[in-house]
Amino acid sequence: MQSWRCGRLRAAPRRADLHDDLGSLLAQKSLYNQASDQFREALRLRPGFAAAHFHLGVSAWNQADTEVAIAALREAIRLNPESAPAYYYLGLGLQQKGDVAAAIDAFQQFVQRQPDSIEGYTRLGLLLQRSGLPQKAAENFARVVQLAPSDPGAHNNLALALLQHGQADAALKEFHAALELQPDDPEFRENLGVALLQKSDCDGALRELQAALKAAPNKPDIHLQPGGGAEAHYTLGVTLWQQGEFAASAEHLRAAIAAKPDYAEAYYTLGTVLKQMGKLADAAIALRQAIRLQPEFAGAHITLAAVLQQQGNNEEAAAERRAGNAISKANTNLQAASFNTNSGVRLLNAGDVEGAIAQFEAALKLAPNYAPGHYQLGIALQRQGSPVAAKAEFERAAELDPRLKPPSP
Repeated sequence: MQSWRCGRLRAAPRRADLHDDLGSLLAQKSLYNQASDQFREALRLRPGFAAAHFHLGVSAWNQADTEVAIAALREAIRLNPESAPAYYYLGLGLQQKGDVAAAIDAFQQFVQRQPDSIEGYTRLGLLLQRSGLPQKAAENFARVVQLAPSDPGAHNNLALALLQHGQADAALKEFHAALELQPDDPEFRENLGVALLQKSDCDGALRELQAALKAAPNKPDIHLQPGGGAEAHYTLGVTLWQQGEFAASAEHLRAAIAAKPDYAEAYYTLGTVLKQMGKLADAAIALRQAIRLQPEFAGAHITLAAVLQQQGNNEEAAAERRAGNAISKANTNLQAASFNTNSGVRLLNAGDVEGAIAQFEAALKLAPNYAPGHYQLGIALQRQGSPVAAKAEFERAAELDPRLKPPSP
Protein backbone atom coordinates (compact mmCIF):
# COMPACT_ATOMS: atom_id res chain seq x y z
CA MET A 1 0.00 0.00 0.00
CA GLN A 2 2.76 2.45 0.98
CA SER A 3 4.76 1.74 -2.21
CA TRP A 4 1.59 2.27 -4.26
CA ARG A 5 1.04 5.65 -2.62
CA CYS A 6 4.71 6.57 -3.07
CA GLY A 7 4.35 5.73 -6.77
CA ARG A 8 1.30 7.98 -7.04
CA LEU A 9 3.21 10.69 -5.19
CA ARG A 10 6.11 10.53 -7.63
CA ALA A 11 3.61 10.81 -10.47
CA ALA A 12 1.85 13.77 -8.86
CA PRO A 13 4.33 15.45 -6.47
CA ARG A 14 2.14 18.55 -6.03
CA ARG A 15 -0.83 16.64 -4.65
CA ALA A 16 -1.20 17.83 -1.04
CA ASP A 17 -3.65 15.04 -0.22
CA LEU A 18 -1.13 12.38 -1.25
CA HIS A 19 1.55 13.89 1.00
CA ASP A 20 -0.98 13.87 3.82
CA ASP A 21 -1.87 10.22 3.11
CA LEU A 22 1.79 9.21 3.08
CA GLY A 23 2.39 11.10 6.33
CA SER A 24 -0.50 9.27 7.94
CA LEU A 25 0.96 5.90 6.92
CA LEU A 26 4.36 6.87 8.32
CA ALA A 27 2.73 8.03 11.56
CA GLN A 28 0.99 4.66 11.90
CA LYS A 29 4.47 3.11 11.87
CA SER A 30 5.58 5.65 14.55
CA LEU A 31 7.93 7.33 12.04
CA TYR A 32 6.86 10.74 13.27
CA ASN A 33 9.80 12.80 11.94
CA GLN A 34 9.22 11.57 8.41
CA ALA A 35 5.45 11.88 8.83
CA SER A 36 5.76 15.50 9.97
CA ASP A 37 7.87 16.29 6.91
CA GLN A 38 5.07 14.99 4.67
CA PHE A 39 2.40 16.96 6.55
CA ARG A 40 4.47 20.14 6.24
CA GLU A 41 4.88 19.55 2.52
CA ALA A 42 1.12 19.08 2.22
CA LEU A 43 0.62 22.39 4.00
CA ARG A 44 3.19 24.12 1.79
CA LEU A 45 1.14 23.04 -1.18
CA ARG A 46 -2.21 23.78 0.45
CA PRO A 47 -1.94 26.05 3.54
CA GLY A 48 -5.64 25.77 4.38
CA PHE A 49 -5.63 21.95 4.50
CA ALA A 50 -7.35 21.32 7.86
CA ALA A 51 -6.65 17.56 7.95
CA ALA A 52 -2.92 18.11 7.43
CA HIS A 53 -2.82 20.66 10.26
CA PHE A 54 -4.56 18.13 12.49
CA HIS A 55 -2.23 15.30 11.51
CA LEU A 56 0.83 17.51 12.04
CA GLY A 57 -0.49 18.42 15.50
CA VAL A 58 -0.98 14.78 16.47
CA SER A 59 2.44 13.83 15.13
CA ALA A 60 4.08 16.69 17.04
CA TRP A 61 2.22 15.67 20.22
CA ASN A 62 3.55 12.14 19.87
CA GLN A 63 7.05 13.65 19.67
CA ALA A 64 6.37 15.78 22.79
CA ASP A 65 6.80 18.91 20.65
CA THR A 66 4.04 20.65 22.56
CA GLU A 67 4.22 24.14 21.07
CA VAL A 68 4.11 22.89 17.47
CA ALA A 69 1.27 20.51 18.36
CA ILE A 70 -0.84 23.23 19.98
CA ALA A 71 -0.30 25.68 17.12
CA ALA A 72 -1.17 23.10 14.46
CA LEU A 73 -4.25 21.85 16.29
CA ARG A 74 -5.54 25.37 16.88
CA GLU A 75 -5.19 26.07 13.17
CA ALA A 76 -7.01 22.81 12.39
CA ILE A 77 -9.87 23.95 14.65
CA ARG A 78 -9.94 27.39 13.06
CA LEU A 79 -10.34 25.76 9.68
CA ASN A 80 -12.76 23.09 10.90
CA PRO A 81 -14.43 24.18 14.17
CA GLU A 82 -16.47 20.98 14.48
CA SER A 83 -13.47 18.63 14.51
CA ALA A 84 -13.88 16.73 17.78
CA PRO A 85 -10.52 14.87 17.53
CA ALA A 86 -8.70 18.19 17.12
CA TYR A 87 -10.15 19.45 20.40
CA TYR A 88 -9.20 16.17 22.10
CA TYR A 89 -5.56 16.32 21.07
CA LEU A 90 -5.46 20.05 21.79
CA GLY A 91 -6.58 19.21 25.33
CA LEU A 92 -3.78 16.65 25.61
CA GLY A 93 -1.23 19.16 24.35
CA LEU A 94 -2.39 21.91 26.70
CA GLN A 95 -2.38 19.45 29.60
CA GLN A 96 1.16 18.44 28.64
CA LYS A 97 2.11 22.12 28.65
CA GLY A 98 0.57 22.62 32.09
CA ASP A 99 -2.17 25.01 30.96
CA VAL A 100 -4.93 23.25 32.88
CA ALA A 101 -7.65 25.88 32.40
CA ALA A 102 -7.23 25.85 28.61
CA ALA A 103 -7.06 22.03 28.60
CA ILE A 104 -10.37 21.89 30.49
CA ASP A 105 -11.95 24.17 27.90
CA ALA A 106 -10.62 22.01 25.04
CA PHE A 107 -11.98 18.78 26.56
CA GLN A 108 -15.33 20.49 27.20
CA GLN A 109 -15.46 21.39 23.51
CA PHE A 110 -14.55 17.79 22.67
CA VAL A 111 -17.32 16.15 24.71
CA GLN A 112 -19.86 18.62 23.33
CA ARG A 113 -19.05 17.25 19.89
CA GLN A 114 -18.58 13.65 21.00
CA PRO A 115 -20.99 13.14 23.92
CA ASP A 116 -20.44 9.38 24.15
CA SER A 117 -16.68 9.56 24.81
CA ILE A 118 -15.80 7.82 28.07
CA GLU A 119 -12.17 8.88 27.72
CA GLY A 120 -13.14 12.52 27.17
CA TYR A 121 -15.39 12.77 30.22
CA THR A 122 -12.84 10.92 32.36
CA ARG A 123 -9.98 13.26 31.40
CA LEU A 124 -12.19 16.27 31.91
CA GLY A 125 -13.31 15.02 35.32
CA LEU A 126 -9.74 14.38 36.48
CA LEU A 127 -8.60 17.84 35.42
CA LEU A 128 -11.54 19.51 37.17
CA GLN A 129 -10.88 17.47 40.30
CA ARG A 130 -7.22 18.47 40.36
CA SER A 131 -8.26 22.09 39.86
CA GLY A 132 -10.31 22.07 43.05
CA LEU A 133 -13.68 21.78 41.29
CA PRO A 134 -15.06 18.50 42.67
CA GLN A 135 -18.70 19.30 41.88
CA LYS A 136 -17.94 19.80 38.19
CA ALA A 137 -15.70 16.73 38.25
CA ALA A 138 -18.52 14.66 39.73
CA GLU A 139 -20.88 15.74 36.95
CA ASN A 140 -18.46 14.42 34.34
CA PHE A 141 -17.72 11.20 36.21
CA ALA A 142 -21.49 10.67 36.55
CA ARG A 143 -21.70 10.81 32.77
CA VAL A 144 -18.97 8.14 32.57
CA VAL A 145 -21.00 5.94 34.93
CA GLN A 146 -24.04 6.40 32.65
CA LEU A 147 -21.96 5.36 29.64
CA ALA A 148 -20.14 2.49 31.39
CA PRO A 149 -22.22 1.34 34.39
CA SER A 150 -20.25 -1.89 34.73
CA ASP A 151 -16.86 -0.15 35.01
CA PRO A 152 -15.80 -0.21 38.70
CA GLY A 153 -13.17 2.48 38.09
CA ALA A 154 -15.87 4.86 36.88
CA HIS A 155 -17.84 4.40 40.09
CA ASN A 156 -14.66 4.88 42.14
CA ASN A 157 -13.77 8.11 40.32
CA LEU A 158 -17.28 9.46 40.87
CA ALA A 159 -17.17 8.49 44.54
CA LEU A 160 -13.84 10.25 45.10
CA ALA A 161 -15.14 13.47 43.53
CA LEU A 162 -18.32 13.29 45.63
CA LEU A 163 -16.22 12.69 48.73
CA GLN A 164 -14.03 15.69 47.93
CA HIS A 165 -17.21 17.73 47.48
CA GLY A 166 -18.41 16.74 50.94
CA GLN A 167 -21.17 14.38 49.75
CA ALA A 168 -20.19 11.33 51.79
CA ASP A 169 -23.56 9.54 51.51
CA ALA A 170 -23.53 9.67 47.71
CA ALA A 171 -19.86 8.65 47.72
CA LEU A 172 -20.62 5.60 49.87
CA LYS A 173 -23.19 4.43 47.33
CA GLU A 174 -20.65 4.64 44.50
CA PHE A 175 -17.85 2.95 46.49
CA HIS A 176 -20.23 0.07 47.26
CA ALA A 177 -21.11 -0.13 43.56
CA ALA A 178 -17.41 -0.32 42.68
CA LEU A 179 -16.86 -3.09 45.23
CA GLU A 180 -19.87 -5.07 43.98
CA LEU A 181 -18.21 -5.09 40.56
CA GLN A 182 -14.68 -5.71 41.88
CA PRO A 183 -14.90 -7.05 45.46
CA ASP A 184 -11.20 -7.75 45.98
CA ASP A 185 -9.84 -4.30 45.13
CA PRO A 186 -8.02 -2.95 48.23
CA GLU A 187 -7.93 0.61 46.86
CA PHE A 188 -11.73 0.69 46.68
CA ARG A 189 -11.94 -0.65 50.26
CA GLU A 190 -9.45 1.96 51.43
CA ASN A 191 -11.50 4.72 49.80
CA LEU A 192 -14.67 3.32 51.37
CA GLY A 193 -12.93 3.44 54.74
CA VAL A 194 -12.13 7.13 54.24
CA ALA A 195 -15.77 7.82 53.33
CA LEU A 196 -16.99 6.01 56.44
CA LEU A 197 -14.56 8.06 58.49
CA GLN A 198 -16.14 11.23 57.14
CA LYS A 199 -19.47 9.86 58.40
CA SER A 200 -17.86 9.32 61.84
CA ASP A 201 -18.36 5.56 61.45
CA CYS A 202 -15.01 4.68 62.97
CA ASP A 203 -15.83 0.98 63.38
CA GLY A 204 -16.81 0.67 59.73
CA ALA A 205 -13.75 2.65 58.65
CA LEU A 206 -11.47 0.38 60.67
CA ARG A 207 -13.10 -2.71 59.18
CA GLU A 208 -12.63 -1.53 55.59
CA LEU A 209 -9.11 -0.20 56.09
CA GLN A 210 -7.99 -3.41 57.78
CA ALA A 211 -9.56 -5.41 54.95
CA ALA A 212 -7.62 -3.28 52.46
CA LEU A 213 -4.36 -3.85 54.30
CA LYS A 214 -4.96 -7.62 54.48
CA ALA A 215 -5.07 -7.71 50.68
CA ALA A 216 -1.26 -7.44 50.78
CA PRO A 217 -0.34 -10.76 49.14
CA ASN A 218 -2.18 -9.87 45.95
CA LYS A 219 -1.72 -6.11 45.80
CA PRO A 220 1.76 -4.64 46.04
CA ASP A 221 0.46 -1.10 46.61
CA ILE A 222 -1.34 -1.88 49.89
CA HIS A 223 0.08 -4.20 52.55
CA LEU A 224 0.91 -4.51 56.20
CA GLN A 225 4.70 -4.44 55.96
CA PRO A 226 6.81 -1.28 55.61
CA GLY A 227 7.01 -0.18 52.02
CA GLY A 228 3.31 -0.75 51.36
CA GLY A 229 0.20 1.40 51.34
CA ALA A 230 1.06 4.71 52.97
CA GLU A 231 -2.44 6.12 52.55
CA ALA A 232 -4.19 3.14 54.12
CA HIS A 233 -1.82 3.11 57.11
CA TYR A 234 -2.15 6.87 57.51
CA THR A 235 -5.95 6.86 57.43
CA LEU A 236 -6.09 3.88 59.79
CA GLY A 237 -3.68 5.69 62.12
CA VAL A 238 -5.91 8.76 62.19
CA THR A 239 -8.99 6.60 62.82
CA LEU A 240 -7.34 4.83 65.76
CA TRP A 241 -6.15 8.19 67.11
CA GLN A 242 -9.72 9.50 67.07
CA GLN A 243 -10.80 6.42 68.99
CA GLY A 244 -8.17 7.10 71.64
CA GLU A 245 -6.01 4.09 70.70
CA PHE A 246 -2.82 6.12 70.62
CA ALA A 247 -0.24 3.30 70.61
CA ALA A 248 -1.91 1.48 67.72
CA SER A 249 -2.33 4.80 65.91
CA ALA A 250 1.37 5.58 66.24
CA GLU A 251 2.26 2.13 64.90
CA HIS A 252 0.27 2.68 61.70
CA LEU A 253 1.53 6.23 61.27
CA ARG A 254 5.10 4.92 61.48
CA ALA A 255 4.18 2.29 58.87
CA ALA A 256 2.87 5.06 56.61
CA ILE A 257 6.17 6.92 57.01
CA ALA A 258 8.15 3.75 56.28
CA ALA A 259 6.15 3.34 53.08
CA LYS A 260 6.49 7.02 52.14
CA PRO A 261 9.48 8.68 53.86
CA ASP A 262 8.56 12.17 52.60
CA TYR A 263 5.03 12.04 54.05
CA ALA A 264 4.94 15.34 55.96
CA GLU A 265 1.32 14.98 57.11
CA ALA A 266 2.09 11.57 58.63
CA TYR A 267 5.02 13.01 60.60
CA TYR A 268 2.80 15.87 61.77
CA THR A 269 0.01 13.54 62.88
CA LEU A 270 2.49 11.19 64.56
CA GLY A 271 3.92 14.16 66.45
CA THR A 272 0.42 15.17 67.56
CA VAL A 273 -0.36 11.62 68.76
CA LEU A 274 2.96 11.35 70.62
CA LYS A 275 2.27 14.72 72.25
CA GLN A 276 -1.03 13.39 73.55
CA MET A 277 0.78 10.27 74.83
CA GLY A 278 3.16 12.51 76.77
CA LYS A 279 6.16 11.44 74.69
CA LEU A 280 7.30 14.99 74.15
CA ALA A 281 10.85 14.29 72.95
CA ASP A 282 9.63 11.86 70.28
CA ALA A 283 6.83 14.25 69.34
CA ALA A 284 9.32 17.06 68.78
CA ILE A 285 11.44 14.82 66.52
CA ALA A 286 8.42 13.91 64.37
CA LEU A 287 7.21 17.50 64.12
CA ARG A 288 10.68 18.77 63.17
CA GLN A 289 10.76 16.18 60.41
CA ALA A 290 7.35 17.37 59.15
CA ILE A 291 8.71 20.92 59.05
CA ARG A 292 11.89 19.79 57.29
CA LEU A 293 9.80 18.13 54.58
CA GLN A 294 7.24 20.94 54.36
CA PRO A 295 8.66 24.18 55.79
CA GLU A 296 5.38 26.03 55.30
CA PHE A 297 3.33 23.53 57.31
CA ALA A 298 1.76 25.99 59.75
CA GLY A 299 0.13 23.32 61.91
CA ALA A 300 3.45 21.56 62.49
CA HIS A 301 5.13 24.79 63.64
CA ILE A 302 2.28 25.60 66.01
CA THR A 303 2.12 22.08 67.47
CA LEU A 304 5.89 22.00 67.87
CA ALA A 305 5.67 25.31 69.73
CA ALA A 306 3.18 23.73 72.16
CA VAL A 307 5.45 20.71 72.71
CA LEU A 308 8.47 22.93 73.38
CA GLN A 309 6.39 25.03 75.77
CA GLN A 310 5.52 21.87 77.73
CA GLN A 311 9.20 20.97 77.83
CA GLY A 312 9.98 24.35 79.33
CA ASN A 313 11.85 25.55 76.24
CA ASN A 314 10.03 28.89 76.11
CA GLU A 315 12.48 30.68 73.86
CA GLU A 316 12.42 28.07 71.09
CA ALA A 317 8.66 27.69 71.49
CA ALA A 318 8.22 31.40 70.85
CA ALA A 319 10.45 31.14 67.79
CA GLU A 320 8.36 28.30 66.37
CA ARG A 321 5.18 30.22 67.06
CA ARG A 322 6.60 33.23 65.26
CA ALA A 323 7.66 30.99 62.37
CA GLY A 324 4.14 29.60 62.08
CA ASN A 325 2.65 33.08 62.10
CA ALA A 326 5.19 34.36 59.58
CA ILE A 327 4.67 31.60 57.01
CA SER A 328 1.88 33.43 55.26
CA LYS A 329 4.04 36.53 54.88
CA ALA A 330 7.05 34.68 53.50
CA ASN A 331 5.57 33.55 50.19
CA THR A 332 2.58 34.56 48.11
CA ASN A 333 3.20 31.91 45.52
CA LEU A 334 0.00 30.39 44.17
CA GLN A 335 1.65 27.00 43.83
CA ALA A 336 2.34 26.99 47.56
CA ALA A 337 -1.32 27.82 48.21
CA SER A 338 -2.39 24.93 45.98
CA PHE A 339 0.02 22.59 47.80
CA ASN A 340 -1.37 23.60 51.20
CA THR A 341 -4.94 23.24 49.95
CA ASN A 342 -4.26 19.74 48.62
CA SER A 343 -2.60 18.86 51.92
CA GLY A 344 -5.65 20.20 53.75
CA VAL A 345 -8.00 18.11 51.61
CA ARG A 346 -6.02 15.00 52.53
CA LEU A 347 -6.17 15.88 56.23
CA LEU A 348 -9.91 16.58 55.93
CA ASN A 349 -10.52 13.26 54.17
CA ALA A 350 -8.63 11.56 57.00
CA GLY A 351 -10.85 13.25 59.59
CA ASP A 352 -8.37 15.84 60.90
CA VAL A 353 -10.64 18.89 60.60
CA GLU A 354 -8.50 21.21 62.71
CA GLY A 355 -5.32 20.34 60.82
CA ALA A 356 -7.16 20.81 57.52
CA ILE A 357 -8.42 24.23 58.59
CA ALA A 358 -4.88 25.26 59.51
CA GLN A 359 -3.68 24.21 56.05
CA PHE A 360 -6.52 25.99 54.23
CA GLU A 361 -5.95 29.13 56.27
CA ALA A 362 -2.23 28.93 55.51
CA ALA A 363 -3.10 28.63 51.80
CA LEU A 364 -5.30 31.71 51.95
CA LYS A 365 -2.63 33.69 53.77
CA LEU A 366 -0.34 32.87 50.88
CA ALA A 367 -2.94 33.71 48.25
CA PRO A 368 -6.00 35.51 49.68
CA ASN A 369 -7.89 35.30 46.37
CA TYR A 370 -7.33 31.57 45.84
CA ALA A 371 -10.91 30.37 45.24
CA PRO A 372 -10.39 26.61 45.88
CA GLY A 373 -8.82 27.47 49.25
CA HIS A 374 -11.93 29.40 50.31
CA TYR A 375 -14.16 26.61 49.01
CA GLN A 376 -12.33 23.84 50.87
CA LEU A 377 -12.16 25.96 54.03
CA GLY A 378 -15.93 26.32 53.76
CA ILE A 379 -16.33 22.54 53.65
CA ALA A 380 -14.04 22.14 56.67
CA LEU A 381 -15.87 24.82 58.66
CA GLN A 382 -19.20 23.24 57.73
CA ARG A 383 -17.94 19.92 59.05
CA GLN A 384 -16.64 21.65 62.18
CA GLY A 385 -20.14 22.96 62.88
CA SER A 386 -19.53 26.59 61.95
CA PRO A 387 -22.23 27.23 59.30
CA VAL A 388 -22.00 31.03 59.33
CA ALA A 389 -18.25 31.05 58.74
CA ALA A 390 -18.65 28.28 56.14
CA LYS A 391 -21.29 30.31 54.28
CA ALA A 392 -18.95 33.30 54.13
CA GLU A 393 -16.17 31.14 52.65
CA PHE A 394 -18.50 29.62 50.05
CA GLU A 395 -19.70 33.09 49.06
CA ARG A 396 -16.13 34.33 48.70
CA ALA A 397 -15.21 31.25 46.62
CA ALA A 398 -18.19 31.80 44.29
CA GLU A 399 -17.33 35.48 44.00
CA LEU A 400 -13.81 34.59 42.88
CA ASP A 401 -14.91 31.64 40.71
CA PRO A 402 -18.63 31.37 39.83
CA ARG A 403 -18.17 27.68 38.97
CA LEU A 404 -17.73 26.89 42.68
CA LYS A 405 -21.11 26.20 44.23
CA PRO A 406 -21.74 25.27 47.91
CA PRO A 407 -22.22 21.53 48.44
CA SER A 408 -25.72 20.23 48.98
CA PRO A 409 -26.73 20.06 52.65
